[in-house]
Parts: sequence; C-alpha cells; structure tokens
Amino acid sequence: MSHSPNNNLSRELKTQVTILGSFITIFWVTELIDIFVLKGRLNQYGIRPHSLIGLRGILFAPFLHGNLPHLISNTVPFLVLGWLVMLQKTSDFWVVTALTMIVGGSGVWLFASPNSIHIGASILIFGYLGFLLLRGYFERNFISIFLSVVVAFFYGSLVLGVLPTASGISWQGHLFGFLGGILAAKLIATEKKHYP
Repeated sequence: MSHSPNNNLSRELKTQVTILGSFITIFWVTELIDIFVLKGRLNQYGIRPHSLIGLRGILFAPFLHGNLPHLISNTVPFLVLGWLVMLQKTSDFWVVTALTMIVGGSGVWLFASPNSIHIGASILIFGYLGFLLLRGYFERNFISIFLSVVVAFFYGSLVLGVLPTASGISWQGHLFGFLGGILAAKLIATEKKHYP
C-alpha cells in the first residue's frame, strides 16, 4: 500500500512537533520543579570543568537553566533552529544534538574555569546555528545553501556569542557547541556523498 506525499509530510511534521515539544516540556518542567521545589539545587548537575563528577553535566547541562528569563530566552531560538535542522531530514536533529552535546560539553569541561558551573540549552542552540550556517557550504545543494543564507540573515549576529564579551555567560559553551554543529554538518554532508 502506497502512502500519499501529503500523508508522509503530515506524519513527518507530527514527529517533528513531538520531538521539539518533548524537549521544551522537559526544559520547562525541569526548571519549574527546580525553582519551586528544589530551590535551584539541580544546577549542580551542570558541567563542572576539570572535575570527574562534572562530566555528568555533558548530558544534563542543556536541560538546566539558571532562572525563568534564561529559559525564556532559549526557548524560541531552540524551537526555530531545532526545526530548521530537521527540515531536510528529521534524523539530522539527533545527530546534530548528540555531537553538539559531546563536543560542546567536552570543550567546556576541558577549557572553562574549574570554579564554574555551565548550564543551559544555548550549547544546543549554537550547535544548531553552526550546523545550519555551514551546511550549505558542505552539502552544496540549493536547499542547504538557501537555509544557510536565511539563518545567517536572521540569526547571524548570534555568532558573536562565541566571544568572551559578558561575564556570567558560558561563551565556551557557545563556542564549542558551535564547533560541534559544524562538525555535524561536515559528517552529514560526507555521509550523503557516500550514501546519497
């Protein structure tokens, strides 16, 4: 039995909404519990550079936020850029997310100040940004190039966040998350060339 393109598209959109909605729900529920029940104690599970116990933060940090304004400022770009990562292939989202968490989190753990804790979904946001900006360069197809240009136009100024411009902001998370996204763009483009 064949499925119509409209049914496939509808199913794909539902999957994408479910994935993004699940992430946002986890972000918000976690932060609300942390604020009103645990009084901020979850933040200790962020990335603690140069500490063995701090390695667990590579997994947990993107789901933790310092306060509601921090979470609110991350929610919209996460949704927009996360969806654009999925636009050509939903499974790209998982590859980019995993590589960003590993590369971004490891970079923070290795190079950030040992007396700091790093949390927030911005590590993922910058990974998605790096992926989307460089995907066009690596894949050299119209859709990827077009998306790279659109993202550069609307979100290109975010790249300045990889610089140490403000205290209290994990520019290391931004920088290494961004590099993780670029690595994901290169790996996905290489895989497509070998298995089109």
